[in-house]
Amino acid sequence: MGKNVTIVGAGLVGSLVSIYLAKKGYKVNVYERRADMRKLQMSAGKSINLALSDRGWKGLEGVGIADEIKKIAIPMYGRFLHHKDGTTGYQPYGKENQAIYSVSRADINMKLMDLAEEQPNVKIHFDKRCINIERNKLETSFEDNSTKKIETVSSDLIFGADGAFAASRLNMQLHSDRFEYKQHYIDCGYKELIIPPGENGKFLMEKNALHIWPRGSFMMIALPNPDGNFTCTLFLPFEGEKSFEKIKTKEQVTQFFNEEFPDAVPLMPTLIEDFMNNPVSSLVTVKCFPWTFDNKIGLIGDAAHAIVPFYGQGMNCGFEDCVVLNDLITKHKDDWDKIFPEYESLRKPDADAIADLAIANFIEMRDKTADPKFLLQKKIEAKFSEKHPDKWIPLYSMVTYSPHIRYSKALSEGKKQQAIMDKIMTTPNIETKWDSVEIENAILNQL
Repeated sequence: MGKNVTIVGAGLVGSLVSIYLAKKGYKVNVYERRADMRKLQMSAGKSINLALSDRGWKGLEGVGIADEIKKIAIPMYGRFLHHKDGTTGYQPYGKENQAIYSVSRADINMKLMDLAEEQPNVKIHFDKRCINIERNKLETSFEDNSTKKIETVSSDLIFGADGAFAASRLNMQLHSDRFEYKQHYIDCGYKELIIPPGENGKFLMEKNALHIWPRGSFMMIALPNPDGNFTCTLFLPFEGEKSFEKIKTKEQVTQFFNEEFPDAVPLMPTLIEDFMNNPVSSLVTVKCFPWTFDNKIGLIGDAAHAIVPFYGQGMNCGFEDCVVLNDLITKHKDDWDKIFPEYESLRKPDADAIADLAIANFIEMRDKTADPKFLLQKKIEAKFSEKHPDKWIPLYSMVTYSPHIRYSKALSEGKKQQAIMDKIMTTPNIETKWDSVEIENAILNQL
């Protein structure tokens, strides 16, 4: 087979997979429907900060660019909780020095584009909207945003990497028999806000933490940026008693924030303007099948499996797609009749698993992080795992810090662990004897 590749989408995954393929000797053309973000003045409002964890780092290390990205990333070692009564709490994410890293979506995307274009065999074409993929001929047609001129390119392989609302996937859906597609919107939307830096770029809250204001049916989070500000994201139901539908006027914004997030208000001088001007965006999970067609066309990243952001794994999962694909190219010596079927059979169960875990983690973050019983359970698990690391890795650590453990395995192990903990938490006086040999043995017996 020839080695000409067309990639639809120059987002995070499209850019990264172009680098992997280029390093394997493929000639890659990437078509992006948006303008070149590196030449635009970026505006706030739509770019949730991303959390890079071990799976994502592995993807970047695979093409030797992790050190470049480290320069624009801030480690977060735990969750910093802000309660309504003004008290705060802290929950470390993993063991000593384990962190997830806050990165700006735009910054990492621009860096990946730069690194892609440094490859002699990668070219990125901007302002080109995918309007058709001809499966039989392996031809992809793009319309230029300004001239409206249509260009049709043929290649040996096509990758759809154009995000949750992928034109590439829609094309496959329309031209494939028995294509399964499911999308699910959660009842919450999000709005981006900001906590600017203090004097001389000083961070006004703990820099190395992910800040959460858990409020039951809704929450706000804040992630640090290198210039001293925090990107805040308010996740709130669209409708209902406390919802975006109910907060329309400046007075309502002020009242809502003073009631719910009193400690954050003094840190947010542009709160009213940001709230009134920034859009409310929705959050979708996309599951589909198949991901590959005729062993010549493949979906990757959000085009194959968009997930909600509450496990911080959307980008990490997409980068892991690139790692798995790269390993299979090596394993099967560029035989795409073997690569694509194995890529699909390995990644589909894992993508479904992390999609379900992300929804569950939303409930955990907004409802449970402030619940003493839940916190005690996490304490027991951490203690037991420390003593018996071969017998128990907490679910969060399996997902975030164990790239060798598949998401699907983490999900099934997590369910078993939860069943055990449900029993343990019913022990009389668990609050006083959580750290005892009795509890340790009770867990060991159930394992």
